[in-house]
Amino acid sequence: MHLSEITHPNQLHGLSIRQLQQIAKQIRDKHLQTVAASGGHLGPGLGVVELTLGLYQTLDLDRDKVIWDVGHQAYPHKLITGRYHDFHTLRQKDGVAGYLKRCENQFDHFGAGHASTSISAALGMALARDLKGEKFKTVAVIGDGALTGGMALEAINHAGHLPKTNLLVVLNDNEMSISPNVGAIPRYLNKMRLSPPMQFLTDNIEEQFKNIPFVGDELERITEGMKRLAVSKVGAVFEELGFTYMGPVDGHNLEELIATFQQAHQMTGPVLVHVATVKGKGYEMAEKDQVGYHAQNPFNLTTGKAIPSSKPKPPAYAKVFSHTLVKLAEQNPKIVGITAAMATGTGLDKLQAKLPNQYIDVGIAEQHAVTLAAGLACEGMRPVAAIYSTFLQRAYDQIIHDVCIQNLPVFFCLDRAGIVGADGPTHQGMYDIAYLRCIPNMVLMAPKDEAELQRMTVTGIEYTDGPIAMRFPRGNGYGVPLMEEGWEALEIGKGEILRQGDDVLIVGYGTMVYPGMQAAEILSEHGIEATVINARFVKPLDTDLIVPLAKQIGRVVTLEEGCLMGGFGSAVAEALLDADVVVPVKRIGVPDQLVDHATPDESKASLGLTSQQIAENIMQAFFKKELAAVK
Repeated sequence: MHLSEITHPNQLHGLSIRQLQQIAKQIRDKHLQTVAASGGHLGPGLGVVELTLGLYQTLDLDRDKVIWDVGHQAYPHKLITGRYHDFHTLRQKDGVAGYLKRCENQFDHFGAGHASTSISAALGMALARDLKGEKFKTVAVIGDGALTGGMALEAINHAGHLPKTNLLVVLNDNEMSISPNVGAIPRYLNKMRLSPPMQFLTDNIEEQFKNIPFVGDELERITEGMKRLAVSKVGAVFEELGFTYMGPVDGHNLEELIATFQQAHQMTGPVLVHVATVKGKGYEMAEKDQVGYHAQNPFNLTTGKAIPSSKPKPPAYAKVFSHTLVKLAEQNPKIVGITAAMATGTGLDKLQAKLPNQYIDVGIAEQHAVTLAAGLACEGMRPVAAIYSTFLQRAYDQIIHDVCIQNLPVFFCLDRAGIVGADGPTHQGMYDIAYLRCIPNMVLMAPKDEAELQRMTVTGIEYTDGPIAMRFPRGNGYGVPLMEEGWEALEIGKGEILRQGDDVLIVGYGTMVYPGMQAAEILSEHGIEATVINARFVKPLDTDLIVPLAKQIGRVVTLEEGCLMGGFGSAVAEALLDADVVVPVKRIGVPDQLVDHATPDESKASLGLTSQQIAENIMQAFFKKELAAVK
């Protein structure tokens, strides 16, 4: 049987180990070819091919449910659940999603773009099954990196208290999340693998037996078996928590996997199967560089190198932020960068390399990251919490309760704010303006370009009157000149006028300032002159600048790359109402809908956020005569 013929995972039933191995090779080939062509997550899926096939051969997927923790390890799952022929559209507009989506496929039982959710969701389904008197198996597949998330530990604690609730947890242990894991649990696993006694034993066994006929050929298997015996001590921890522990199992040995899963299915209560895998398995370069090949832009399969762009691009916002922060931290030892297992994504890996004592990785634990930052601020440090906009949502209570209520000077740097592209709804940074501006004591700002980001980074460091947040987008800047040092902080709550005109006032925030300027030039071609403001701050809003101009000009347009409900435009409208200035206001941003996966340009076009669309929207709202002349 060829992989292309599999449209239902139950077709794996009855296949021999040899046939499954052939399917595994075909999955890796298709996976590599697709990601090399269009980009996407590489290492996670390559590491779970045999795990997926072995698990699915022991289940009836018409009834049983498998919940994957973070969808980027579920590419093999997608390939054997009817999406092989569409897999070339991975992460493209209207194509196969990069994460699991309940609405995409009947076998995607729970969607997730973040880690640590699978055990909670699977336990909920298991409890619902028992309450309804139904019979099916429920399985959660979770990585060892995800165990650094408190939610996973809470779910384990709860499941262990339910000895009659059947639940299988598969621990995919590859010693990695995106970057090497941090925390006590991964450290314990590594301690068992790499402890001096174990290293002493394996080294001596190799020395003593490497030249003995027949035995020498089996050295790798013998020493690996000893390591696994040591790692199995971790099972005592899960046994104490109420789980039946099995493993560790070789995650690339189909025969061993199938036998273990079959045995696990026969047990009552919560069971944990510990599976040892290699991230990037089957592609040598991904195995050697597991961080770099976690996800890739299009690359050459033979060389493993990224396909160069047709022309040089300006530096990415994250790179400019990272460079600026390192420069500031070199001058100020109180600056401490904090990441929640996203060092490379946020650029804090540069801080780690340069100033490791001023860098903290808390693991996949955003809630802890925020309250840790609050504790650092209490002692006079300058904590910089660099967390993606969508992931900071996980720590909302900590932002309010531990930072804002106590008015502590924590600097939040929200990468991936706005439209992020191919990762889809779980990763779009749409809501940070709305969810942060309603909190007392919080200051919110966003740069119009990468040079202003440098100044805002200085502003965030120097502001000590309370919490302050800066949002910035994924991707590259505009290529404006950057400074190496000597940056000046911005005055809190002050915007700037970039262009003057008497017909309409355009107030842009962050990434929408430049499109606003371009829209103003298009309007000018039709005899409509606009004043354009770079707001810089949504809180405090520069009402001294905006309100008089709104009153004078009489037409206001707001631009933002975020949700309209409660967002920047709402803040401007509220300010005008509070000042008794009643003028027409047109808010342009993301409507009340989820933004699916596509390129950022495709998403912006579908949402009406291109400069041409903005200009037409303004003419439709305020200048219909001029618009009719254009048409």
